[in-house]
Amino acid sequence: MPETSPPRRRSVDAVVLGLAPMLGTGVFLVFAPSAWLAGGWLPLAIVLAGLVAACAAFADADLAARYPGSGAGYRYAREQLAPCAGRLAGMAALIGRTSSAAASALVFGDYVLPGHPIVVAVPLIVVVGALSLTGMRWTVRGAWVLVSGVLAVLAAVTVIGLTRHSPVDWAVAPMPENGIGAAAQPGGAPTAGGLPMPTEDAGLAAHPVTPFGVLTAAGLVFFAFLGFSSVSRDNSAPAGSAAGEERGPAASRLAVSLVLLIPLVSYLLVAAALLHTLDLPRLAMESAPLVAGVGGADAPALGVLVRVAAAAATACALFAALGGVGRTAADMAAYRDLPSWLGAPGARGGRWFSGLLGVAGAVLVVVLANPVAAVAITACCGLVYYAVVNLAALRLPASQRRWPKWTSAVGLPLCLGLAVLLPRTQVVIVGLLLVAGCLTSTLLSRRGALGAGNPGAGPPPRREAGRMTRADLGPANLGKGLGTRGEGGADLLDDDCPPGPGRSRERPLEGSAGVAPDGGNGC
Repeated sequence: MPETSPPRRRSVDAVVLGLAPMLGTGVFLVFAPSAWLAGGWLPLAIVLAGLVAACAAFADADLAARYPGSGAGYRYAREQLAPCAGRLAGMAALIGRTSSAAASALVFGDYVLPGHPIVVAVPLIVVVGALSLTGMRWTVRGAWVLVSGVLAVLAAVTVIGLTRHSPVDWAVAPMPENGIGAAAQPGGAPTAGGLPMPTEDAGLAAHPVTPFGVLTAAGLVFFAFLGFSSVSRDNSAPAGSAAGEERGPAASRLAVSLVLLIPLVSYLLVAAALLHTLDLPRLAMESAPLVAGVGGADAPALGVLVRVAAAAATACALFAALGGVGRTAADMAAYRDLPSWLGAPGARGGRWFSGLLGVAGAVLVVVLANPVAAVAITACCGLVYYAVVNLAALRLPASQRRWPKWTSAVGLPLCLGLAVLLPRTQVVIVGLLLVAGCLTSTLLSRRGALGAGNPGAGPPPRREAGRMTRADLGPANLGKGLGTRGEGGADLLDDDCPPGPGRSRERPLEGSAGVAPDGGNGC
């Protein structure tokens, strides 16, 4: 769906656009591995993940008001901290969105073709990646349809789960090696509908619950909250701008609060329903827990409804994640932290080279990892990313903050703590990738600056208040690698929304009407 929305959206539309990626993949998967780790303390893990997401969202919103335009956490860290901090945030976003795309595709496969998710996941990534490269974007109407449908399905799962407690079939494919250091958690065979859980399976699913297990579960659940930054940026126009005067600080705070509160309440209700209708070991072994929660083969119509909702939500999350890879690469290329050709747009606005790189990376993760491992990698990258964002927000003066400073002070250690307590294997992988990525980016940046004959060349110009327009760049800046379309780099003015009917190239930045900025669970 091409971009057709007006430059300024209503706050309620921005909330829906923020909810779309948050209700995409996590809610259909994370309750199973989180229940294995947290047991009956799963609701506490959800609340803790929501607290971390709230602190991150408040910091992101304050920084978005200070630095409007493209770049998000990558640019905030460069401006408030140092270029190396920006590279860390940018690499975390790139790796997290690529892994998020893989997780979405694998969950899609688990719900559409149980037992053979890779057969479905790889073609899906290729198809959705091709659509993203054409420059397609989600409209407000599409987000309304998606969010309404997913919330309706979650409501049905909640009602059914809280009103019944009966054996549920084992028609759902078993969860594979879960990537959290345990043996494979088997469920029933695909043809074993209605059979009781074998004793040996119950023993394998049993796991002692510890405080560290609850914190690890909270880190995994954080994946389900990723996506809030789209509404943070869209509702944080600086004071004095047209958007800021239209919405005002109170409306912006309300929008950010709603986009966090609605998923939090939904996740708590769904978790309570699953814990009521399924035993803990059984829930921990499900690869499609929401299907089991409504009865599976005992209620085929409801099972099909949940599968359809999961397929639609995960496909949209995949689209957002792959699009986010291109935008992040374009932002980093504009600052010479990545090769300029990675930010080069195609004829219709898609970032071809970075988009193809994102598709290849997502396919690689699908082949090498399972859904829970992909979620753990994404959550770890997201927590590192928002730790940097919280640190950058701490540098803001009180006059430029809409949220209390203590939220960033609390969010920083929480992000770091949950990140290091995630599964060891995934934490090590993320650490190695971030170190390698940051070193490579630093070398490319220095090489690009020296090649330009200006080692001190900095980022594109910015304004202290208001929004940047093309007039701010000026003719003298067009030849300095600032990333205009003519230079083959990132288009700083229309990064998310290429020009279309009724759109002016001179229009100030207003952001995309799609849900792509957070992917994911993005990051």
